[in-house]
This record gives sequence, C-alpha cells and structure tokens, in this order.
Amino acid sequence: MPSNEPAQDTSVLERGNIYFFYRPRVHPPGEEPPPRGLDDIERSYIVLHAKGRNMYRLILIGRKRLPDIGKREKEWAFVYKASRTPREIEEDLREQDYETKTQGERVRPAARPAGEGVYALVRHEDHTHLAYALSLPKTPGPVQKALQIEREASYVASVKNPEAPSPPEAGLPPEEAANYPEHLQEKFRGRRFLPVDPPELLDYPGAQILLVGASADIRSELGLDLHPERETERNAEIFRDLHLSKSEFKVEPLFEGKWD
Repeated sequence: MPSNEPAQDTSVLERGNIYFFYRPRVHPPGEEPPPRGLDDIERSYIVLHAKGRNMYRLILIGRKRLPDIGKREKEWAFVYKASRTPREIEEDLREQDYETKTQGERVRPAARPAGEGVYALVRHEDHTHLAYALSLPKTPGPVQKALQIEREASYVASVKNPEAPSPPEAGLPPEEAANYPEHLQEKFRGRRFLPVDPPELLDYPGAQILLVGASADIRSELGLDLHPERETERNAEIFRDLHLSKSEFKVEPLFEGKWD
C-alpha cells in the first residue's frame, strides 16, 4: 500500500507546497508579444512554501528550465527572496512598470503560474533530494515540456558554500551570495557543497543550489509517495496560499499547460 513514510535509508527533512512560474520578456506598453518558448521568457521560478515553519522561498532557475532527468543534467538555482509571509513573493511576481533612459517606459509582465504540487526535502544516505509531485496541470503541456517540469521528479540538491569560489560563468559573485549566520556557515567546514540539511540553508537570499536530475519515479528511488491533492480552477491552492489574483495572473499555463 502507498505510504507517506520514506524508505529506511531516507528521512524527510521538510514538506510543503511547490509552485512553478515563468515571466515573459520585458516589452513596451501595449505591445506584449505572446510567449511561445524559452526564448520568449525572461525568468522562471520555483516557490517553496515550507509547512510547519511557514517559510516562503522564491528560487530563480539559472537557465530558465529544470535539469533533464534522463541526462542527469546539472542546473544552478538561487534563492531570490525568503519571507515568513507570502506578501514579498506575490509583490515580486506582479507586473512591474518602469522607465529607462534609452528606451523609455517598459513593462515587466506578471509571472505566469505553470505548476502546483507538493514537495519534500529528503535526506538519502549522504545527500539530499528535492522531490515533488504535481497536482496542476492535470496533463502537462507545451509549457511544462519547455520548462522541463515533470509530473513528478527528484533532484539531488546541494547548497554551495558562499565563501568558496564559483566556476567560470556559474554561481553568484561573492557580494550577492548568502550571508549565513555563524552556526550555519560553520557546517560547511571548508567544503564547497553541503546537502540541504538543515533546510534552513535555503532561508537566505543568495543561497546557491545545485540541482542534478535523479529520477521521475519517487517511490522507486526514495520509497516515498507525496500524494498531491486533486486541484481544479475553483480550489487551486496557489491562489490562496500566495494571495494571487486570478485577474492579474494568467492561468492558462497552470490549468491547460498552454502558452497564453
């Protein structure tokens, strides 16, 4: 019988809700072209709402898509914001208008929700996994395919030591890296990477995460069933949890898997 309990060699460190977003490219007022692929979007994000501790994290994905699991691909991500309330997260996802000296007024479109589900941070032997299962969309479409959002997936997740140098064209410059309190920084003990244990390592803006594609079958790999709830447009948790307005955030990618 399916179980919420992991296999003996694993332990769940944190559970919560996971949401995926992408933001189309900046455009002049009234001239927003509809996105049709990665080249048409500026950024993509993961939002983790950790239950129990009530921590919201907005995570920016380096190359705008998740790692390819089949190829065991690696991808950088970093914590853009962390907050005890959803307000700061929601504000950053909204449409933003601003003025430039050379191009005049510009609009940064509101981010589009592209997935909703549940996640677990799991300790597995000497490493940690970020595992998730989608509740929306019911059938992943072109948006999820482009962003490589699977119906369920697991990634080996590590946190980079902010005091260690980054490889060329990877990671954040030292001034933007996480500023950990002493008790967390000491856990690195000079190592370049740590498992995400404790999960509080992700509670600091600038925390750098290395994700490596692991498996699309969480139960076989980790002995864990996440059991995402069945969601509909009427009861989707993402809008209540993050205080998003359906009139401001386009919902076609979330419910239909289609580019808006």
